[in-house]
Amino acid sequence: MKKFNLLKEIIVISREALLKAINTNKEFAVSYRGDVVYPPYGEKEIFVFRGTASAPKASALTLPRAQTISDILGKEYKVVEDEDRVLIKAAGNWQALIGINTPNSDYDDTTGDGISEFADEQLEEMGWHATDFNIDYRAIVSHLEENVDGVLFCIERDEPYQFSGLGYIFDIENARRLTFAYCQNIIKEKLANDPDFAPDNLTDDEEQVARFFECL
Repeated sequence: MKKFNLLKEIIVISREALLKAINTNKEFAVSYRGDVVYPPYGEKEIFVFRGTASAPKASALTLPRAQTISDILGKEYKVVEDEDRVLIKAAGNWQALIGINTPNSDYDDTTGDGISEFADEQLEEMGWHATDFNIDYRAIVSHLEENVDGVLFCIERDEPYQFSGLGYIFDIENARRLTFAYCQNIIKEKLANDPDFAPDNLTDDEEQVARFFECL
């Protein structure tokens, strides 16, 4: 998976396309790739902005002035206008982007509690079953992040360390196959070598899981 760290990435947008969207006074969005898009949005779209972009009302105490794109998008964004392009950094709006993007994500790693479920029903069934053999969601996700095509949309800094992210898997069938094989291999190894999971001493739940992963 590709890591898209909003603290480091600059999103480049066509100035013409962005102004056209603003002038519609209707909802639009900007993807992490810099595309300006309109509803209905793609199933796996990842947004750095979504909404209507109306200019703030001028105060009666100040003289009117031309509104910049920065004014219109909001103070949470860092904006540079460069001839026919608009360059933005969106990390300042991360909390709002979590709410906008979570419904499209395959897993949520934005809280201190870690990953607790997958959006895909089949992946979730595997993840839930695997916990009986002490295989947690974090281990499965680490394996997927190394081996599947997708995007880890996040903020991550080194000092002090901070991470918050949403995972998007582009080939869900491949992710299902990889997850099944990953859990199956670990469970087979535990059945063969871990006294706590000796085949003759499995609980009913553990036996059910071992059969689910075709290990018995």
